[in-house]
Amino acid sequence: MKLSGLQRITEPFKSTERMPVLFLGHGSPMNAIEENEFVAGFRKVGSEVPRPQAVLVVSAHWETRGTQVTAMEHPQTIHDFGGFPKALFDVQYPAPGSPELAAETKRLVKSADVVLDHQWGLDHGAWSVVKHLYPKADVPVIQMSIDYSLSPAQHYALAKEIASLRDKGVLIIGSGNMVHNLGMVAWDKLNADSYGYDWALEAREKMNRFILNDDHASLVNYQAQGRAFQLAIPSAEHYLPLLYTLALKNADERVTLFNDKPLAGSLTMTSVKIDRA
Repeated sequence: MKLSGLQRITEPFKSTERMPVLFLGHGSPMNAIEENEFVAGFRKVGSEVPRPQAVLVVSAHWETRGTQVTAMEHPQTIHDFGGFPKALFDVQYPAPGSPELAAETKRLVKSADVVLDHQWGLDHGAWSVVKHLYPKADVPVIQMSIDYSLSPAQHYALAKEIASLRDKGVLIIGSGNMVHNLGMVAWDKLNADSYGYDWALEAREKMNRFILNDDHASLVNYQAQGRAFQLAIPSAEHYLPLLYTLALKNADERVTLFNDKPLAGSLTMTSVKIDRA
């Protein structure tokens, strides 16, 4: 690579104060257009975080064979859902992409040959929450996919490889839900406040305790945590973004939980902020 090309890639990512890391329980796509306590929580944390140079999202809704990062200048807004009102499908989130950040991410990851993607865009796991943090869509956003062939421990290790992005003005966000069993949703309790099945409440309490105690090993080894965890995580894609967030925590940093509520029996909206104490 010519020197001019290398400078173009690295110039936007000079050293900055270390950025926080977030895990956002994104819940229903309707959170993109509804006004509720959860989106208020997203906006509040957005006001507390220093303005980033760019955002990298690991979303539950982009699973691939191998690790990919979006590398286009103008990512499309993907409406990857069905059965919702037209108003939701009309939402566009025209944040720019960042080919430079995609190239830097690819350079940092040594455990996988990261593919630069030009087809995907921003799925609802990304735009439905990032739009509350940066409603003007004026911060570049890229996504990194979840390689479904990797173990939880491999995901956790891969996340550590991009830790230096935090010191270059990049806000890294995991987007999913810790307790996420759509097959057991209590549809008659959608409007009930803080309703959770006993197993969902047990899993939430244990997850929160592990997070606050920095017991990442138990969270990585979630499949050995008993029946409540098995019901809470029937498939891994909504849980794994949490591991990407936790892997980036340093010893001198604090963890704060917010939006920490069960919903419709079998979901939780619990979200995590990691920043300097």
